[in-house]
Amino acid sequence: MKNALIIFVRNPVLGKVKTRIAAALGEQEALRIYSALLQHTHDISLSIAADKYVFYSDHPQLGDIWEDNIYHKFLQAGEALGHKMKSAFNRMFENSYSRVVITGSDCLELTSAIIENAFTALKDNEAVIGPAKDGGYYLLGLTKMISGIFENKNWSSATVCTDTIADFEKAGIKHLYLPMLNDVDTAEDVPNQLLNQQQISE
Repeated sequence: MKNALIIFVRNPVLGKVKTRIAAALGEQEALRIYSALLQHTHDISLSIAADKYVFYSDHPQLGDIWEDNIYHKFLQAGEALGHKMKSAFNRMFENSYSRVVITGSDCLELTSAIIENAFTALKDNEAVIGPAKDGGYYLLGLTKMISGIFENKNWSSATVCTDTIADFEKAGIKHLYLPMLNDVDTAEDVPNQLLNQQQISE
């Protein structure tokens, strides 16, 4: 069985990442925090037994932290997040992958073990989902294309995960939940180990 791991990232550009954190802590600090999140995602994904794909928000970038000989690099295709994820999954299934997992680059609590557990769960389930505390999800895994789960969603709302699970249940898709984790999207989400020491002392 062929496994594919998709990682959605934003190009780390000052003023274009973690805008809600930037509003509270400044653009430079937001970029530093996001760069740390990217490094964490890289480090936990490196050992995963799967072909690895990084999908960039603006343009694929050679010579960055994602090694060119390990990570295949593409541009996210589509407008809404759902369209972009659907396109990425389609690409993988068209290339004969039987288990496909997608994650983002916002979750410091995500570990290699959780990603590996997602692939393992797909041996006996058609889908696996990792709920985020904000109502979204930090990971989604599929064994086949289920187009409906990427449609008719308000991707910035707190109902994305429950709406997706409702789609699974309506379609009779056997699915499994992963542990609930916290994405780092606002200043309140930033754990102490990611905060600039200067920020802490102020």
